Amino acid sequence: MKQNIFVWLLTTILLTTSSSAEAQQAKKVPRIGYLAGDPQAPSHEAFRQGLRDLGYIEGQSILIEWRFAEDKPDRFPQLATELVRVKVDVIVAANAAALV
Repeated sequence: MKQNIFVWLLTTILLTTSSSAEAQQAKKVPRIGYLAGDPQAPSHEAFRQGLRDLGYIEGQSILIEWRFAEDKPDRFPQLATELVRVKVDVIVAANAAALV
């Protein structure tokens, strides 16, 4: 259930971002900031696959800014600030520890 809500929310954000971007400029590629603790977690590939299932291909129709805390939770605020600074369209927190 939570996964369905997540996919729906992400799809809504991406569609809203890309449709408003198209009205303002020529074909802006949406950028997702992905914040997680463990760079080896299998959920990262599941996230990519979910995007592919929705028609988004990393590096082509979507850009992902990957940030990993390397299992050091005190790094999350710095990494989140960095994602805001690079002006991603949405930030995905891959786990509860990444919610800053």
